[in-house]
Amino acid sequence: MGFDVDPLVAVIVAGEAGFWVVLGAGLVARYLLCRRTTGAVLLACTPLVDLVVLGATVLDLRGGGSASWSHGLAAAYLGISVAFGPCMVRWADRRFAHRFASGPPPWRPPRFGRARVRYEWREWGKLVLAWVIACAVLLGLVAVAPPGADTGQLWGLMVRLSIVLVIWFIGWPLRVTLFDSRGAEVRP
Repeated sequence: MGFDVDPLVAVIVAGEAGFWVVLGAGLVARYLLCRRTTGAVLLACTPLVDLVVLGATVLDLRGGGSASWSHGLAAAYLGISVAFGPCMVRWADRRFAHRFASGPPPWRPPRFGRARVRYEWREWGKLVLAWVIACAVLLGLVAVAPPGADTGQLWGLMVRLSIVLVIWFIGWPLRVTLFDSRGAEVRP
């Protein structure tokens, strides 16, 4: 009685872990070992993890793998990683600098008012970018799938990602634009 793991899912999980390992190594090199150049190079290498995931996804599909939810997961991972990755690196860098290098306290998002409205629209803009990238990758995967392959799961994921986009829009930027965090109307 074994537990079979989809190899592509293993690559995606390893990619996510690899992102955090490379990020951590870059921060340790930068702040604890005082190797700023080495740290900068390691931090700049975090997008290489995305290329490995994309390459594995395309190779799996071109090698005869049937288009499945794991290919869609890879596309969603890539979109989110590209759109939110730079701010995740900044987030970790600020906290690490504060904790280990006497850096200033980390920035916190605004809680209400116009600043909160701008913040929520910026975050939703990142999600739109993630959605565009993920859907572009999904369309690319549909294009490289072997002739006659069932790509229904890839199309279905595009629909689900679109639903997430709409829910985020209604739940955060639209709601905060109409009502700040204290429930009062925000007037432009």
